[in-house]
Amino acid sequence: MAEAQNIPAGSTTTGSIAVAAESTVATRMSAPPSYDVADFPVPHGREEEWRFTPLARLKGLHDGTAVGDGGILVTVEAPADVTQETVDRDDPRVGKAGTPVDRVAAQAYTSFEKAHVVTVPKDTQLTEPIRIGVQGQGGTAFGHQVIELGAFAEAVVVIDHTGDATLAANVDYLLGDGAKLTVVSVQDWDDTAVHVGQHNALIGRDASFKSVVVTFGGDLVRLHPRVAYAAPGGEAELYGLYFTEAGQHQEHRLMVDHSVPNCRSHVTYKGALQGDDAHAVWIGDVLIQASATGTDTYELNRNLVLTDGARVDSVPNLEIETGEIVGAGHASATGRFDDEQLFYLMARGIPAEEARRLVVRGFFAELIQQIGLPDVEERLMRKIEAELEAAAA
Repeated sequence: MAEAQNIPAGSTTTGSIAVAAESTVATRMSAPPSYDVADFPVPHGREEEWRFTPLARLKGLHDGTAVGDGGILVTVEAPADVTQETVDRDDPRVGKAGTPVDRVAAQAYTSFEKAHVVTVPKDTQLTEPIRIGVQGQGGTAFGHQVIELGAFAEAVVVIDHTGDATLAANVDYLLGDGAKLTVVSVQDWDDTAVHVGQHNALIGRDASFKSVVVTFGGDLVRLHPRVAYAAPGGEAELYGLYFTEAGQHQEHRLMVDHSVPNCRSHVTYKGALQGDDAHAVWIGDVLIQASATGTDTYELNRNLVLTDGARVDSVPNLEIETGEIVGAGHASATGRFDDEQLFYLMARGIPAEEARRLVVRGFFAELIQQIGLPDVEERLMRKIEAELEAAAA
């Protein structure tokens, strides 16, 4: 079952779009953004922004009982032109891209000891990616990472999460005018890990930001990518891929805030689920403020349910405060395998299980190709194959 809406230039919000906007408004009426954890009440699960999250599985990240013990090891491999720094929270770059919007993000901000800043100088076009490894060591950690690109710089950053940890972290992406940044964030945690993160991107004039979020592992992963524009002409592409197994909770909550004129955003997230109590949540909020004339935006979520016992909650929200836009729309669909696709493949002699794998590979191929790094793309395809083989065993 699918639902899609498109709003051409000059149109106003009516019908189902207005209903969807009510959810966005409810979210915005929660506690205002703040760097202070005391400004957020302890969630109880009845709040709009927490109603899908199993709070008991957060291991105390939401109520202040979690205590950091240095449970992660961070490594960085970067070209020589890149600078790295360890700074205190009073560094002006820390938190510049966005303010915490919930209690866990605020807890991470007030609890980290040192922030790590990676800077690509202006006019620098990197030919090799920056690779950041976040390896869980079995403990609890609070972190803050800043990726900064100077004007007209270009870079690809891969952030790879592995191992076992209970992690609450904020990541800031600062793009100068004309900069181009691609970020690939891979959540390949062990099955017992918990990861809650807020990702903030602040996009400069005529700058381009591409985010590819890939989530496989973890007992509970809840990510909150957010985009804001500092000046006209900015562009954001947000892609996501998640494969949710039995018992896993994977939640992606996006917010794109169009507040300046002539900016663009495009969101495509796809997920596959299999096994009992596999639960995926996708919330896509797009706000076009009255000042954001000339906005062009679209968001899409697709989910493929592979077995019984899995659950998906997909909520696209679009709020428009001006009719002077290029276009806006959203779509969401959740379903099982296309029987016609399977029949077509099996009629040509392909066994049923192999046909299923081919369909899933094709479902995700569009997103994986956005990465542009062959070694990462091949690794993720192998991971998808392993997940499918485990289910068939």
